[in-house]
Amino acid sequence: MAFLGVREKIIGNTSVQTTATTPNEKNNSVNGSLTQISLSSYSDTGVSVAEKVRPSIVGITVEYSVNSIFSKNGTSTASGSGIIMSEDGYILTNNHIVNSTSNNSYYEVAKASKLTVYLYNDETPYEAKIIGTDEQTDLAVIKIEKTGLKACELGDSNSVKVGEFSMAIGNPLGMQSSVTGGMISAVNREVTDSDGKTFILIQTDAAINAGNSGGALVNAEGKVIGINTLKLSGTGIEGMGFAIPINSTLNIYEQLIQYNKVKRPYIGISGIDLDEKTADYNKLVVGIYVKSIDDFSSAEKAGLKVGDVIIEADGKKVTTMNELNEIKNTHKIGDEMTLKVNRNGKEVSITLTLAEQP
Repeated sequence: MAFLGVREKIIGNTSVQTTATTPNEKNNSVNGSLTQISLSSYSDTGVSVAEKVRPSIVGITVEYSVNSIFSKNGTSTASGSGIIMSEDGYILTNNHIVNSTSNNSYYEVAKASKLTVYLYNDETPYEAKIIGTDEQTDLAVIKIEKTGLKACELGDSNSVKVGEFSMAIGNPLGMQSSVTGGMISAVNREVTDSDGKTFILIQTDAAINAGNSGGALVNAEGKVIGINTLKLSGTGIEGMGFAIPINSTLNIYEQLIQYNKVKRPYIGISGIDLDEKTADYNKLVVGIYVKSIDDFSSAEKAGLKVGDVIIEADGKKVTTMNELNEIKNTHKIGDEMTLKVNRNGKEVSITLTLAEQP
């Protein structure tokens, strides 16, 4: 009688159980033994996707000006990735790669002073110019003066399903045209970054590292379904990367080329979210407390006042600025929007005309 043994294998602090069988035993799924499965189809998929997409992904090197308490007019470099969107040199990438600044008590990093693009299998450096940037969506468009490029093929991020194949392609740590594979871990994942901005993203376990930002997340057909943008890192965190759904980038991409920015409707207020506890403590109602109003804004012209609490927008209850902005963003510049506010204990209806965000 064949003997089925189980042994415990320790890897670091993790215990993994592996099953061993005698050489003569027939393996099958009924008795719990291991069945050898061919991974050739999975491997072939990965190879074909990589061959198709890598020519459409670029490496980006960014040079920044840095002033510190120790030296003036210094420089620093960083790397990222981008996706070729047209054969004449338009490239979609992340805003934080080409248009970010930072400072503290010791140094100040200015916006990018020089952008260099490297194409697949081409060591020639191509200088790029920034066409447009959008901090709100973390997207940017840059361009190089070259034609005949291979534009990526776009997929439909609305049809992405949890568990399907995904591959991240980019320039991690300066290692151009690197690919990592995995699956879609989640869709419509709400993630808040270190700056407090909230994004609705695709989650993947395909490894995304520094320099992958701006690169492509693609499906088994080699179609781009997302723009890799960030990952979670830290003790106990592994395989949590995120990408901007490609469908949500297309209008942004077109506007950045046409206007060098994104035109958005604008109310013109800053507000504080009031939950029940905060509202009760301040003897107010649940809603959005109007903290300030921009001069000459739609809010000012419509008669909104500091101290008003917005409780409805277009007939829908709102309790946060995010909810208010979601409703606002369904409108176009020039549309009317109706707000209901609580002012000194009385409800007041206000109709404003949305202007263009300055």
